[in-house]
Amino acid sequence: MDQRTMYTSASQPSVLQTNKVLKNTYMLLAMTLAFSAVCAGIAMAVGISPLASLGMTIGALITLFVVQKKADSASGIYWVFAFTGLMGASLGYTLNFYLGVAGPGLIMEALGATALVFFALSGYALTTKKDFSFMGGFLVVGLVVVLVAAIANIFFAVPAVSLAISAAIVFIMSGFILFDTSRIIHGGETNYIRATVSLYLNIYNLFTSILHLLGAFGGDD
Repeated sequence: MDQRTMYTSASQPSVLQTNKVLKNTYMLLAMTLAFSAVCAGIAMAVGISPLASLGMTIGALITLFVVQKKADSASGIYWVFAFTGLMGASLGYTLNFYLGVAGPGLIMEALGATALVFFALSGYALTTKKDFSFMGGFLVVGLVVVLVAAIANIFFAVPAVSLAISAAIVFIMSGFILFDTSRIIHGGETNYIRATVSLYLNIYNLFTSILHLLGAFGGDD
């Protein structure tokens, strides 16, 4: 057996493992997004209040910590659905608001734009197989800055700042889609439950930010 054959044999399990993680991640991501959409629809139908929406968001954040702890066990799957279900339901009030002022067209535009961005960036990372790990530090710093600005804007409530924050989140989440997809491809993330949660949060925040921007530029903010 020559050196080239030995290298191929050694690398083959890694390739198979990566493909398995990718397959499981996208399958679970599709299911959790669908479940999240159903929960959002139910929350809209019952007319969820802002307080209930906030409570579900807090509950989802608590559940997220459980997901991270249970990610290596079989029960992690159930906690992922609990987390994404709460996140989807928490959107009910926001979606009803935009539905009331702009109709379903705005929400569909936001969904379409989100899907376009995700598939384009994820597909690019999968096709080129480029390593985007170098973006990690910049993205984390950008996220921290945005969070600080968002907290400050709660007290000042400046519309222009709110729009700037949403635009920044769109760019940051787009970067995280490349970063997280790249991590799976290059073996940086081998747990498909954690990979699913990361991509779900990217899509969730991307969608809500695009929805806010479209609503604002449509004259509804």
